[in-house]
Amino acid sequence: MNKKILTIREQEVFELLVLNKSTQEIADFLGISEKTVRNHISNVMQKLGVKGRAQAVVELLKLGEITLS
Repeated sequence: MNKKILTIREQEVFELLVLNKSTQEIADFLGISEKTVRNHISNVMQKLGVKGRAQAVVELLKLGEITLS
């Protein structure tokens, strides 16, 4: 069985990013601060060794961590 890379919250954040939600919209939807959303995004980019959100999304899709549904 494959080990998941993302925490549940990181996965939620990136699934909302894929739906073209802004950082503020994600924060409002999840009931967290915009800074916390940015921290989750930054943590994921660091885990993956990528430089941007778009590159992180591509890698997460390849790894099956998020979907486009």
